[in-house]
Amino acid sequence: MIKGIYIHIPFCHQICHYCDFNKVFFKNQPVDAYIEALGLEMKMFVEKYRHLLHVKTIFLGGGTPTALSPAQLQRLFDLIQQYIPLDHLQEFTSEANPDELTFEKLVVMKKNGINRLSIGVQSFDSDILERLGRTHTTDHVYKTLEMAKDIGFENISIDLMYGLPGQTMDQWKDTLQKALDLNLPHYSAYSLIVEPKTVFYNLMTKGKLMLPGEDLEADMYDWLINQMASKGIHQYEISNFAKTGYHSQHNNLYWENVNYAGFGAGAHGYVETIRYANIGPIRKYIDTVSEGAFPIQSSHEVTPTEQMEEEMFLGLRKVDGINRIHFNEKFGVTLDEVYGEVISKHISNGTMISTEESIAISKQGRFIGNEIFQTFLEK
Repeated sequence: MIKGIYIHIPFCHQICHYCDFNKVFFKNQPVDAYIEALGLEMKMFVEKYRHLLHVKTIFLGGGTPTALSPAQLQRLFDLIQQYIPLDHLQEFTSEANPDELTFEKLVVMKKNGINRLSIGVQSFDSDILERLGRTHTTDHVYKTLEMAKDIGFENISIDLMYGLPGQTMDQWKDTLQKALDLNLPHYSAYSLIVEPKTVFYNLMTKGKLMLPGEDLEADMYDWLINQMASKGIHQYEISNFAKTGYHSQHNNLYWENVNYAGFGAGAHGYVETIRYANIGPIRKYIDTVSEGAFPIQSSHEVTPTEQMEEEMFLGLRKVDGINRIHFNEKFGVTLDEVYGEVISKHISNGTMISTEESIAISKQGRFIGNEIFQTFLEK
């Protein structure tokens, strides 16, 4: 069953220096035509896969969904409501920038069923925000959160980043304290990964990007875990923390390795055993959909071995780990039959915990999660 839908809005008023997602500057882009093309793609997809749809979550990502005007947002919602069966919808999330989330946009979002906001704060330090290429200020964050709560939004998450160029431990502690003082139900916190085709990558190749060392980054992560725990904000995934009842249901679909649809330029999806990526260039995406064709750039049929590998490196991101019975029922073999030797090695070195019900990465193992995931990939 297809339980989740991701919709990509590739427009930004400012390109952040760390971002490698499919995005373009908003100015002079065919934004209205793109929204109509999204509607066409949704229509074609639902006509083909309606029998598989049981949509529990929708996620608007980008780019920046809040780069759209209130009227453009309304048109997008009209198309979603026209084509997507929403009878089982539980969580409807939109990403947002603090300096773009106006009262009018929030009203449109609330009226059309958005019940979760994911706001890109990243830091409460003005120098770091400027270094990241962000355009908002800390005042924008406070005013936007107050406005959202006044309109009736309760399920609000903010994104934070650490391991940033020139960032000190004191700066990270200050940002984290200010974030926790907001007493929000959900926090995501990511270490910087320098990706190709970004401003930071270009600076790094020239030797002009001064990053914290691995030890300092590990200390930042340790501080994050401990501070969240001290406030009753439970870590449920390597980079995500929430109060009880506020886990991200949409992201959890990814970690549970279930089917989801991706709509829009550069969006990815997973339907039955096929993972696919959409065409990235905006105008080519629009033209392809307008001609009545699915805008798929590439696709791959995931083999049974690859499905198990994905189950491992996605499921082990969760603090609760992977349920043994569920794995057995899904693949017809036990975890130990396939990965027993690897699991035993991790248990012996303290990076993994095993019980009768599940396996999970230990707190110690969370610091080297990517290294652990690699050990479950077929060589």
